[in-house]
Amino acid sequence: QVQLVESGGGSVQAGGSLRLSCVHSGYTYARNCMGWFRQAPGKERAGVALFYTGTDTTIYADSAKGRFTISHDNAKKTLYLQMSSLKPEDAGMYYCARAPSSRFTCSFAESTYSDWGQGTQVTVSS
Repeated sequence: QVQLVESGGGSVQAGGSLRLSCVHSGYTYARNCMGWFRQAPGKERAGVALFYTGTDTTIYADSAKGRFTISHDNAKKTLYLQMSSLKPEDAGMYYCARAPSSRFTCSFAESTYSDWGQGTQVTVSS
Protein backbone atom coordinates (compact mmCIF):
# COMPACT_ATOMS: atom_id res chain seq x y z
CA GLN A 1 0.00 0.00 0.00
CA VAL A 2 1.45 3.33 -1.08
CA GLN A 3 1.70 5.91 1.66
CA LEU A 4 2.79 9.53 1.55
CA VAL A 5 3.16 11.28 4.89
CA GLU A 6 3.85 15.01 5.02
CA SER A 7 5.30 16.93 7.93
CA GLY A 8 7.08 20.18 8.67
CA GLY A 9 4.23 22.63 8.36
CA GLY A 10 3.65 25.33 10.93
CA SER A 11 3.20 29.02 11.54
CA VAL A 12 5.85 31.51 10.53
CA GLN A 13 6.10 35.22 9.97
CA ALA A 14 6.51 36.65 6.51
CA GLY A 15 10.13 36.37 5.43
CA GLY A 16 10.64 33.18 7.39
CA SER A 17 11.46 29.68 6.25
CA LEU A 18 10.06 26.18 6.56
CA ARG A 19 11.11 22.78 5.27
CA LEU A 20 8.39 20.33 4.41
CA SER A 21 9.05 16.61 4.24
CA CYS A 22 7.13 13.80 2.59
CA VAL A 23 8.10 10.26 3.52
CA HIS A 24 6.88 7.75 0.98
CA SER A 25 6.56 3.99 1.21
CA GLY A 26 4.81 1.00 -0.32
CA TYR A 27 6.38 1.01 -3.77
CA THR A 28 9.71 0.25 -5.39
CA TYR A 29 9.35 1.75 -8.87
CA ALA A 30 12.22 4.20 -9.17
CA ARG A 31 10.88 6.60 -11.80
CA ASN A 32 8.24 8.88 -10.37
CA CYS A 33 6.98 12.41 -10.69
CA MET A 34 6.88 13.70 -7.13
CA GLY A 35 5.06 16.95 -6.52
CA TRP A 36 4.14 19.51 -3.91
CA PHE A 37 0.75 21.11 -4.26
CA ARG A 38 -0.86 23.88 -2.22
CA GLN A 39 -4.49 24.58 -1.47
CA ALA A 40 -5.18 27.98 -0.02
CA PRO A 41 -8.48 28.70 1.73
CA GLY A 42 -11.23 29.21 -0.82
CA LYS A 43 -8.97 28.36 -3.73
CA GLU A 44 -8.31 25.33 -5.88
CA ARG A 45 -5.28 23.21 -5.26
CA ALA A 46 -2.31 24.24 -7.40
CA GLY A 47 1.12 22.85 -8.13
CA VAL A 48 4.13 24.41 -6.43
CA ALA A 49 7.12 22.25 -7.41
CA LEU A 50 7.87 18.92 -9.08
CA PHE A 51 10.75 16.48 -8.93
CA TYR A 52 11.28 13.64 -11.38
CA THR A 53 13.25 10.89 -9.66
CA GLY A 54 14.35 9.30 -12.94
CA THR A 55 16.58 12.24 -13.89
CA ASP A 56 16.45 14.54 -10.82
CA THR A 57 14.71 17.14 -12.94
CA THR A 58 12.80 19.91 -11.17
CA ILE A 59 9.98 22.23 -12.18
CA TYR A 60 8.70 25.21 -10.23
CA ALA A 61 5.57 27.26 -10.42
CA ASP A 62 6.31 30.93 -11.07
CA SER A 63 5.29 31.77 -7.51
CA ALA A 64 7.95 29.42 -6.14
CA LYS A 65 10.90 30.23 -8.38
CA GLY A 66 13.87 31.67 -6.53
CA ARG A 67 12.36 31.05 -3.09
CA PHE A 68 11.54 27.32 -2.90
CA THR A 69 13.75 24.31 -3.51
CA ILE A 70 12.45 20.80 -4.07
CA SER A 71 14.71 17.83 -3.49
CA HIS A 72 14.55 14.10 -2.96
CA ASP A 73 16.59 11.67 -0.87
CA ASN A 74 16.37 8.17 -2.31
CA ALA A 75 17.91 6.50 0.72
CA LYS A 76 15.46 8.15 3.10
CA LYS A 77 12.56 7.87 0.66
CA THR A 78 11.75 11.46 1.40
CA LEU A 79 10.71 14.40 -0.73
CA TYR A 80 11.52 17.86 0.60
CA LEU A 81 10.36 21.39 -0.04
CA GLN A 82 12.59 24.10 1.39
CA MET A 83 10.62 27.32 1.48
CA SER A 84 12.30 30.66 2.11
CA SER A 85 11.20 34.29 2.06
CA LEU A 86 7.68 33.13 2.79
CA LYS A 87 4.77 35.41 1.96
CA PRO A 88 1.21 35.38 3.31
CA GLU A 89 0.05 34.13 -0.07
CA ASP A 90 2.17 30.98 0.41
CA ALA A 91 -0.14 29.85 3.20
CA GLY A 92 -2.33 26.81 2.77
CA MET A 93 -2.42 23.06 3.03
CA TYR A 94 0.56 21.49 1.29
CA TYR A 95 0.15 18.07 -0.26
CA CYS A 96 2.71 15.62 -1.54
CA ALA A 97 1.78 13.53 -4.58
CA ARG A 98 3.29 10.78 -6.69
CA ALA A 99 2.84 9.67 -10.30
CA PRO A 100 4.80 6.71 -11.69
CA SER A 101 6.35 7.67 -15.02
CA SER A 102 8.88 5.87 -17.19
CA ARG A 103 9.79 9.14 -18.91
CA PHE A 104 9.91 12.77 -17.86
CA THR A 105 6.35 13.80 -18.60
CA CYS A 106 5.70 15.44 -15.25
CA SER A 107 3.25 18.28 -15.03
CA PHE A 108 1.07 20.00 -12.47
CA ALA A 109 -2.03 18.24 -13.79
CA GLU A 110 -3.52 16.65 -10.69
CA SER A 111 -5.25 13.92 -12.65
CA THR A 112 -1.87 12.37 -13.44
CA TYR A 113 -1.06 11.76 -9.78
CA SER A 114 -2.27 8.48 -8.35
CA ASP A 115 -1.15 8.85 -4.75
CA TRP A 116 -1.60 11.73 -2.33
CA GLY A 117 -0.70 12.48 1.24
CA GLN A 118 -2.99 13.99 3.86
CA GLY A 119 -1.30 17.35 3.83
CA THR A 120 0.53 19.64 6.22
CA GLN A 121 -0.68 23.13 7.09
CA VAL A 122 1.43 26.23 6.50
CA THR A 123 0.42 29.59 7.98
CA VAL A 124 2.29 32.79 7.17
CA SER A 125 1.52 35.93 9.12
CA SER A 126 2.29 39.41 7.85
